[in-house]
Formats: sequence, structure tokens, C-alpha cells
Amino acid sequence: MVVALGLLAGAAQAEALPVPASKAAYVGAWTGKQMELKIEQNGKIFYKRDEPGKRLSVNIELTGFDGDSFRGGLNGPFRIDTTFVVTKPPHKEGGKLKMTVDGVELTRAD
Repeated sequence: MVVALGLLAGAAQAEALPVPASKAAYVGAWTGKQMELKIEQNGKIFYKRDEPGKRLSVNIELTGFDGDSFRGGLNGPFRIDTTFVVTKPPHKEGGKLKMTVDGVELTRAD
């Protein structure tokens, strides 16, 4: 995940974009080593990463897709833009749906 922070006074609020039909396979609850990711069809994203000495948990909104990768945002006094780098988009493997985000292989809970 690539994070950019910026102070944007008076910036428009990021609004969640619904997941487009072409990316419907991204919707669901995904888990992997030290990572949880939930993407709702309405564009809400819940992300949790728990690594030794570093813990992150955010609720953000989908702001778009860049190829297979997707972006999320959060507004307030400090705007946060995040790109989730997807190197393997959702695909079937061993009867389960998997994708690789930020170098972590995730499996979707059905």
C-alpha cells in the first residue's frame, strides 16, 4: 500500500465509488498473513495489517481503480490517499478465490 499525506484546506470530500461490475470479484472479505481486507460493493474498504512493531487499521472509501490496483481515500484536516498494489487480481486457485495485494496473498472467505 502506497500512502500519500497532504494538507488540503477546503478540499472536496472523497466519496466512495461503488465497485464496478468489471471488478465484482474484488468484493468480499479477504485474509492473508497479518492482513485483513474487506471491500464492500458500495465502495467501503476496511483494511487491517498487523506486523511486529507496526499495526494499522483503517476504514476508507474506494476512489478508483488503476488497472488491477485500487485507490482509497480519507478526508479531514489531513487528506490520505492510498493505493493498494494488486500484483495478482482475483483468480481461482485450488477451488478458492485468491489475489495478491501489497505482496500478500489473500484468500476470499465465501
